[in-house]
Amino acid sequence: MNEFNADFHIHSKYSGGCSKDMTAPNIAKGADEKGLDIIATGDATHPRWLAHLEDTLAPAGEGVFSYKGSLAKFLITAEVEDKDRVHQLILFPSFDSVKQFVSEIRSSSQNLNSDGRPNVSMGGAELVDLTNDCDALLGPCHAFTPWTAVYKSFDSLADCYGDNLRYVKFLELGLSADSDMADTIPELANLTFMTNSDAHSPWPHRLGREFNRVSCKELTFKEVRQAIERKGGRGFSLNVGLNPREGKYHETACTRCYKKFRVADAEHLKRRCPECRGIIKRGVKERVGLLAKIHNEDREPVMVHPDHRPPYEYIVPLAEVIAMSRGVQSPFSVRVQRDWKDMVERFGTEISILLDAPIADLRAYDQKVGDIIAAFRAGKILYDAGGGGRYGRPLFNKPLKEDFYDSTQKTLAEY
Repeated sequence: MNEFNADFHIHSKYSGGCSKDMTAPNIAKGADEKGLDIIATGDATHPRWLAHLEDTLAPAGEGVFSYKGSLAKFLITAEVEDKDRVHQLILFPSFDSVKQFVSEIRSSSQNLNSDGRPNVSMGGAELVDLTNDCDALLGPCHAFTPWTAVYKSFDSLADCYGDNLRYVKFLELGLSADSDMADTIPELANLTFMTNSDAHSPWPHRLGREFNRVSCKELTFKEVRQAIERKGGRGFSLNVGLNPREGKYHETACTRCYKKFRVADAEHLKRRCPECRGIIKRGVKERVGLLAKIHNEDREPVMVHPDHRPPYEYIVPLAEVIAMSRGVQSPFSVRVQRDWKDMVERFGTEISILLDAPIADLRAYDQKVGDIIAAFRAGKILYDAGGGGRYGRPLFNKPLKEDFYDSTQKTLAEY
């Protein structure tokens, strides 16, 4: 078997909040620099994006495509929001499959032609039937996020998919959750976990910020399907992503001022921030804890990784590592981007630097950068956790200081 780095969830310039630079050539360039062997197209249901893909990409194997000169292969994907506000990720085997799917949902969507991530008036079970008819694969996106996700709308996957749950083979964890958290919920034991970027821009700082290492013989849709279904010795050998504490919704926090709250305090305050009167949004950590209790029938939840579950490796984008080493706030500063380009030219791709390059070689090139990457690989980085819509941030050689509302003092207290 061969090992391939894969990011199965991104968007195009036709989705809201996405960069106008999200075009196939730019995505291909970013994927090559990142070290991704396979990258999603995203947004294949949008007519103008689908036309762009068909005009720009060439077949590069069964069900995969490439842009001229690029090593990365594209796999056709889309995301839809169903009638219950659950976001569903769909992997297609061909352009014809997408067109069949679009023809079936056209009467169920009012924004199919205007949004790369369309809304459809269909539920999860109905969408599974449809994707089966199109020989496509479907699973829930960012399953635990507090706005548009399967575990926001339902307490169980069966509540969303009914008897069709047996056809759902994967679940995307999202930026605020990892395998340790999700494997406290027994109903997820048989699913393959995906870690994808959900990127809105093509730069390596965003593209592949979470990715999967997939074991299969070659890059084809059939091989990817077999890896997701864990057939014939194929499978996922590594999930790679941000520490969930970096996610925007990891902790329960105010959506206006981002103050963080313990669950008991949030409940006592009726989910209203006493400082700014903003809404205290339930975090992924709180939601996963609640789900774990529900699924363990109120017994103390236990994290159990099934035998097929791969390791989960924490990373941050290389530009952030360089910015940390330089004491610079922005990973997009001229200095950071210059040093990033020099490192990628010297060591190969960003992924090879973050995961595979010998630490001794990295330290010989730049002691501070090498030290930070070594700390990430060893799990020795501390974090100021995100919540309420604000990303968390890693801390290197700094004390951990997280502010939570103190219900006894009516102030914020460090712990």
